[in-house]
Amino acid sequence: MRTVTVVGASLAGLYAARELRAQGFDGRLVIVGEERHRPYDRPPLSKDFLAGRTDEDRLALCDAEEETELAAEWLLGTRASGLDAHGRTLLLENGRTVVTDGVVIATGARARPLPGASGLAGVHTLRTLDDARALRAALSGGGRRVVVIGGGFIGAETASTCAGLGHDVTVVEAAPLPLVPQLGPEMAAVCAALHRRGGTELLTGAGVARLHAHGGASAVTAVELTDGRVLPADVVVVGIGAVPNTDWLAGSTLLVNDGVLCDDGCATALPRVVAVGDVARVGGRRAEHWTSATEQPAVAVRNLLAGRTVDSTRPLPYFWSDQYGARIQFAGRRREGDTVRVVEGSTDEGSFLCLYERDGRTTAVLAVDRPRPFLRVRRDLAREAARHAPAV
Repeated sequence: MRTVTVVGASLAGLYAARELRAQGFDGRLVIVGEERHRPYDRPPLSKDFLAGRTDEDRLALCDAEEETELAAEWLLGTRASGLDAHGRTLLLENGRTVVTDGVVIATGARARPLPGASGLAGVHTLRTLDDARALRAALSGGGRRVVVIGGGFIGAETASTCAGLGHDVTVVEAAPLPLVPQLGPEMAAVCAALHRRGGTELLTGAGVARLHAHGGASAVTAVELTDGRVLPADVVVVGIGAVPNTDWLAGSTLLVNDGVLCDDGCATALPRVVAVGDVARVGGRRAEHWTSATEQPAVAVRNLLAGRTVDSTRPLPYFWSDQYGARIQFAGRRREGDTVRVVEGSTDEGSFLCLYERDGRTTAVLAVDRPRPFLRVRRDLAREAARHAPAV
């Protein structure tokens, strides 16, 4: 292959570019990014960056020396608009085309919008650096009444940061508890208590009916819930999930269903086209986690350069979240019916390690402020997952 194009200049795209060079590709490397920024680290956006404890320079994922080593052609601030039926020509929104021999799709996902909120000042999402800049500016200059819609990880971390800055924060979650799909009801209830401990009001079991703006003004003033309650708001943060960026692939013959469909090796149905990160549904699963974005590229690039699937991912789902001074870590695959057993610490104390178990086997582990024992169990789970992974 003479040219490989990485579509997406965020974490997964950068790791794919690194792997291409590390695995011996010395041809033309093109990196296309919709944002105008070089690759940056997203997890701090809802925490240290939003709180003003870190600046943009410290978010950068690569420096000038690495950029020189990558020897890539960067096309930033440029959105991909199409991929031809054979995966050999990338179309750009500015009218340019890139003829290529291989493609790594790493276009990630975008924040899911709240219906009816378009164009209303004071309503924010938090997915990109520009999002974080805008929200940080909105929170400056005194106390604000902040309503966070969605109690998932982004919503919870944003609420935690806003509360730490001294704002009046309310989290609205439509489900009976946040994070039930990930943690199960018992441990979701334990983690939900972090909001109360941090001074945030958590309202569950109520959706959002509409947003208010007084007298036809363009700025939000309140959030009306489906149960009739009205919450005054100066700032609204919408954290109701993400949508994979696959619109640009319409007409490409690639199979898309909540992400680009790939085999266990990140390979798509088109030869020499692979997908990684938040946009990729690998082996039937799409995982919006930092670890997926950093681990999948090595396998994807190996298969891309080989021209067929010679290796497969052996993922053990893992995520972490920092909320109200506590670090939550989870690894494994919890299923309905798994029993939960606290083996270290106490949920009442707020520092503990618990195991999810089924038929005498550990299926997952959750820790709050217990990093060392968590790491030991995570390693054991990873070894077990690798042992049972299918051979390619």
